[in-house]
Amino acid sequence: MKGEGKYTGWIVLIAIVLPVAVAILYIMPKGDGASEMVKSIPFMNAIFNGASFLALVFGLVAIRNGKKMVHRGFMMGAMAMSALFLVGYVIYHSQVPSTPFGGEGIIRWIYFIILITHIILAAGLAPLVLITFARALKGDFEKHKKIAKWTYPIWLYVSLTGIIVYMMIEPYY
Repeated sequence: MKGEGKYTGWIVLIAIVLPVAVAILYIMPKGDGASEMVKSIPFMNAIFNGASFLALVFGLVAIRNGKKMVHRGFMMGAMAMSALFLVGYVIYHSQVPSTPFGGEGIIRWIYFIILITHIILAAGLAPLVLITFARALKGDFEKHKKIAKWTYPIWLYVSLTGIIVYMMIEPYY
């Protein structure tokens, strides 16, 4: 992260705090009284993941066509959608117990493979996105491109598998 300057401290803090906060959410006791609005958050989060996925795809198309400002807009949109997802995720999982997956057989294995890869990659995604973004803000586009080659496919995968995980677990809510 050398060269990210004034953003380095924030990126390190977020890289540490996010996974710890998510782990705490899963061990926190939860009641039964979540509102219907809170219970609708997983659906909204699937929409945020879908919007992020689309913004990432359109952002790639834009930069490949030399439209830097359009690319920037789509990437900022993807970041905003991912941030809204994160806020919703924290609100939901602070109030609602985890939903067990009820599928059986091969679909259970498929679900857990998708879920585990999604979780592992999502855990490291925030710092990657922030480093990539910081390099773009700084105007260091050579370094931005180098890390974006890693950040982009991981972010795309996490956004897409977030939707798939939601679709697979939704019948069991």
